[in-house]
Amino acid sequence: MNCSKAINFVFYVLFILLVASCSSRKTPAPVVEVQGAIPLSKKIKNSIKATQYIVKKGETLYSIAWRSGIDVRDIAKLNNIHSPYHIYPGQKLDLVNQLVASVKKPLQKGKGNIDNVKVVKKPIAQKKNQAYGGFVDKKSNDVNQKVRKWKWPTEGKVITYFSSTQQISKGINIAGRRGQPVLSTADGIVVYAGDALTGYGKLIIVKHNEDYLSAYAHNDLILVKEQQTVKAGDKIAKMGSTDADKVMLHFEVRFRGKSVDPMKYLSKK
Repeated sequence: MNCSKAINFVFYVLFILLVASCSSRKTPAPVVEVQGAIPLSKKIKNSIKATQYIVKKGETLYSIAWRSGIDVRDIAKLNNIHSPYHIYPGQKLDLVNQLVASVKKPLQKGKGNIDNVKVVKKPIAQKKNQAYGGFVDKKSNDVNQKVRKWKWPTEGKVITYFSSTQQISKGINIAGRRGQPVLSTADGIVVYAGDALTGYGKLIIVKHNEDYLSAYAHNDLILVKEQQTVKAGDKIAKMGSTDADKVMLHFEVRFRGKSVDPMKYLSKK
């Protein structure tokens, strides 16, 4: 066997071994998320679970409340911030009552068991109606402020529905074409317009009343500014795919800081 034939034979053997090893693979192939949006890891990273938070450039109190799942009024009152809720980069915010948070922390080893600690129930700052996680505003919290009518934020097929158990599906995804109009679902005021929230791309948050907020994500172009008043049906953005792997609108509704199913509010097509 000459040198050329020997080299060809070696490559042939190596090729057969490579094919055999691939066909006998027992580990599953990588799973790719088919949500039409951002990888799960980025969305979880975007949420705020801490009891305190340092404000970053481009954020508003509403965007921080959105990420933490807390009513913006609770954060504002806890930090003595008054409407229109101006904050600045580097500012430290309490997201929960730090006195309550410190009581919940386990005692250090060798200094007793937390189960043996008696917590004396004593009113805290009764004059301000302070409660766990913030202050209670009886005028606005005791009565549900309803929105009269909700309009569909855009045309198209719903490709992902709301899930109360999955972090990746706190709203609905509506498929469409790039540049397609995105509309305000109800009357309100724009409280956030930017791209500082990882996983949402170019995002708009609209406040409809003291109870309800709506969000419009992955836009190609934002057409409104913060503090701008909008009416139901007003064009506020153009559909896009920022921070997403396909053109679509990700639409969410929050009630007092908590995610709710948008389909319960939108009229049936």
